[in-house]
Amino acid sequence: MLFTGAEIVAELTSLGATDVVWVPDSEIGTWESALLASKDLRLIRVCREGEAWPLAAGLHIGGRRPVVVMQTTGLFESGDALRNALFDLHAPLLAIVGHRSFLVANSSDSAKKYAEPILSAWGVDYRLIASAADKPALGEHLRQQLEAGRPGFVLLAEGRM
Repeated sequence: MLFTGAEIVAELTSLGATDVVWVPDSEIGTWESALLASKDLRLIRVCREGEAWPLAAGLHIGGRRPVVVMQTTGLFESGDALRNALFDLHAPLLAIVGHRSFLVANSSDSAKKYAEPILSAWGVDYRLIASAADKPALGEHLRQQLEAGRPGFVLLAEGRM
């Protein structure tokens, strides 16, 4: 994993995030203890990824600053809820999406193949974080989106080479 739990807590706190709405996968799940220990972030678990977007939209409407965290397969599953939250409600939600199998050479995993085209088709502004050199782009991109009042996503490369 490119970010430790402490690093992700520091990034989210610097953005003024108040809540992390998530369904963790095996890599992102390693952040759980740091998120739970944070005094500035509230960790909210949902059962299905499709529940994350309306919950985050409601938090936003209520004056909170949520960040949705899930894996690409959950992003696919939750597409209709995402569409409603971002485009019907115009909620400028932020998300960190674990990009499953991205770092696996010669992977035939369809999650690797379709994540970026789907985000592009939805017109969601995203940045791919695939190496340690890319790490500063996480906070930079999400901060830019916050300032512009637009949704912003980060695809965080996962997998072993």
